[in-house]
Amino acid sequence: MIILGIDPGTTRIGYGVIKKTSGKLECLDYGIIAHFEKDRSEQIRRVGESISNLIKKHKPQIFGIEKIFFFKNQRTIIPVSEMRGVIMTLLALNNIPMQEYTPLQIKQAVSGYGRAEKNQVQRMVKIILGLKENIKPDDAADGLAIAICCANTRSVE
Repeated sequence: MIILGIDPGTTRIGYGVIKKTSGKLECLDYGIIAHFEKDRSEQIRRVGESISNLIKKHKPQIFGIEKIFFFKNQRTIIPVSEMRGVIMTLLALNNIPMQEYTPLQIKQAVSGYGRAEKNQVQRMVKIILGLKENIKPDDAADGLAIAICCANTRSVE
């Protein structure tokens, strides 16, 4: 099963693609979708195009996305929510089932501790997927963590 994990953000969206086969997880791809355009419609178009390309390239069978339930910066909650909507719509139009996870659930699934620090989660993602290099940037590591969470909390094969 191919799983896409998405960490939505205001200017960068982290993603991670993993494959689960017989309980083993393998990293297929990770990175960020950056959208710094001032024109909001151009941002949405570029994000939509990038997500569509990921779907065509990897053909995920399920995707996980981080829930927004608490935000420190009130000015960014609406733009992040809008991007989540664009992403969720594209994946729904492609008949890809969705799972939503809170940051606490993601940390718990990856590190075993819901209050783990960001660097602890990144280290565990690297170990779980058997990667040699550090995952950069942080948003991409978060996308992989979300994909791992989805793989570990659903009976997907």
